[in-house]
Amino acid sequence: MPTHRLVSPDRPANATLLLLASLYCAQGLPSGLIAHSLPVLLRQHGVDLALIGLLKLLALPWLLKVLWAPWVDRLASPRLGHHRGWILPLQGGIALVVAALALLSPAALFGSQLPLLLGLLLLVNLAAATQDIATDGLTVRLLSERWRGLGNSLQVGGYKVGMLVSGSGLLLVYDSVGWSLSMGLLVLSLLLTLLPIWRFAERRQLPFRPALAEPPGAGLLLRHYRGLLAQPGMWLWLAVLLSFKLGDALGSPMIKPMLVDQGWSNAELGRLTLLSSLVGIAGALLGGLLYARLGVLRALLLFGALQALGIAAMAALVQAGDNHALVYGLALFEQAADGMSTVALFAAMMRQCRAEHEGADFTLQASAQLLLGGLVGAASGVLAAWLGYAGLFLVAGALGAGVLVLLPLYFRRTLAVTA
Repeated sequence: MPTHRLVSPDRPANATLLLLASLYCAQGLPSGLIAHSLPVLLRQHGVDLALIGLLKLLALPWLLKVLWAPWVDRLASPRLGHHRGWILPLQGGIALVVAALALLSPAALFGSQLPLLLGLLLLVNLAAATQDIATDGLTVRLLSERWRGLGNSLQVGGYKVGMLVSGSGLLLVYDSVGWSLSMGLLVLSLLLTLLPIWRFAERRQLPFRPALAEPPGAGLLLRHYRGLLAQPGMWLWLAVLLSFKLGDALGSPMIKPMLVDQGWSNAELGRLTLLSSLVGIAGALLGGLLYARLGVLRALLLFGALQALGIAAMAALVQAGDNHALVYGLALFEQAADGMSTVALFAAMMRQCRAEHEGADFTLQASAQLLLGGLVGAASGVLAAWLGYAGLFLVAGALGAGVLVLLPLYFRRTLAVTA
């Protein structure tokens, strides 16, 4: 049995890093299938674009998981352990659903049985979203404050690797191996990522402490989140949390449309996207390592400034789409900065999580940040049409830089309260 103790002096053991990387990679596998592979396959089988658009609605459990997250924190399996008791059956269930898809005919699934396909994919997202609550809670408990940046590097990087495998990877082999074998390989990948959590002795190493959790029964949802919001400085932290990525959310959706308007082909955009994803993973890893050295405040300030600079620099690409070296240079810098800033923000979010409330506390913060970012991103096209691409990117960069003034204010007040 591998040990997950901390080493020298509090660095997580290699078994812990492998465990976390495997869990977040497992979450990316079904997401890549639904977000990247299936829209292509559905369209190739002549499915109407309006129906393909319904795939976006299947992500609804990821937004609604705050409603059941407190129960994931509160209920523990006496035999499997707390978080392990959720992760093992949920990921196993996802593998079973994908195995069932492998046994069905794609012609039928993409035709008369399309409602069945959508229903099964909704179950996959429901299970994956619930598993994410338990995985985040386990991550917070396993890692000390200093190394949570590295843990979130594994979260961002592992998730993107999983999406690449089931998205780009599946499409690359699909014509050669077909539907059933492609789904079979995905099932095998899901089962392989289960091995580290299967071998993790959670009951012995991280025993559940029900005395620290909210009491069960009616009102659990309200009590749980009311307790989170009652923490000192929490409302100011929410202002930091909701504003930190707003500049990126406003500007980044318009990068590819700008390049399309400048004549970039699908193949060129595909190569740029693939390389950008890999650089984003590297940026996330670098951000986690630097977080351990810089600490939370300096990491947020530095990475937030790089994030704002990266999105503002996109203004230099207006009318410069034929300069591929400049496009690649700025796009890759923006993705690296995005990876670093995301890791720092997620690590800072973990600082707000209370003992035995980790999964739901992290979920509420992540869902609020994701929802507001999505709403702001939805307005990016309107603002680009009004200001032009250059104006949009400069405004987004200024917004990203301006909100950083909240960081020292929050940390000063937090230190004053705890002193």
